[in-house]
Amino acid sequence: MNSEFTIAVHSLVFLAYLPDHMASSELIAKNVSTNPARIRKIMSSLRKRGFVKTKEGIGGGYILDCHPQETTLAQIYRAVSYGTFKPNWCTGDPEENCPISSNTQVIMDQIFNEAEDYFEQYLEKITISSVLEKIKQCP
Repeated sequence: MNSEFTIAVHSLVFLAYLPDHMASSELIAKNVSTNPARIRKIMSSLRKRGFVKTKEGIGGGYILDCHPQETTLAQIYRAVSYGTFKPNWCTGDPEENCPISSNTQVIMDQIFNEAEDYFEQYLEKITISSVLEKIKQCP
C-alpha cells in the first residue's frame, strides 16, 4: 500500500476539523508534514471524485465537499489507492517447470485480492467523522 491513502485521510480529516474554511495546499502540507506539490496531486484526485472543492487565487484552497459522517475510508481508499494493497514485485517464474516457482505468484495474487476485499469491508465501517472524533479524544 502507498502513503497516498494516509495523506488523503489526514487531509480530509483536517478539512473536517475546519468546516466552512478554505485550506491552502501549503497549510495542509504543513499539517500532514509533506510538501504542497504532493498534497495538490492527492487533492486533485479527491476533487475529481467529489470529496473537496477548490478555489484558486488569494484566499483560495480546498474545502470539504462531502459529509464527514457519511464519507467512509473505503471510498477514499478506492479514490486514491485501490489496487495498491498487493506489492508490484512478482515472485517465481511462470515458465519454470517447478510447481512452486510457476504457481506461487498466482496464489499470492489471490491472497492479496482477498485481503484487499476484507480491508475495504473494514474501511466501510470508518468515517471521516469517526476518525476526527478519535483524534479529539487523544490526550
